[in-house]
Amino acid sequence: MFGAFDEFLRELIVEGTLEGLASARARGRVGGRPPALDEHGVEMARALYEVKGEDGKRRYTVQQIADRLGVSRATIYRHLDPDKPVSA
Repeated sequence: MFGAFDEFLRELIVEGTLEGLASARARGRVGGRPPALDEHGVEMARALYEVKGEDGKRRYTVQQIADRLGVSRATIYRHLDPDKPVSA
């Protein structure tokens, strides 16, 4: 009996949460964490990544680019991957 009541209560909570999110979207609100890089930052990261040194190798490492832009290496790799769509 308690299991059925808990399941019903959980469904009510989920339903209310989904309704609240839909209402917020209708008002133009979006949730989630803001992107670490804007379009300008992504362009800068790609430009720095493509710069070659005198020896023909990349002039800047991904870590150096990440440090300069104040983000993690994973963020740089995420934005450098041409196959992944990025919402920046």
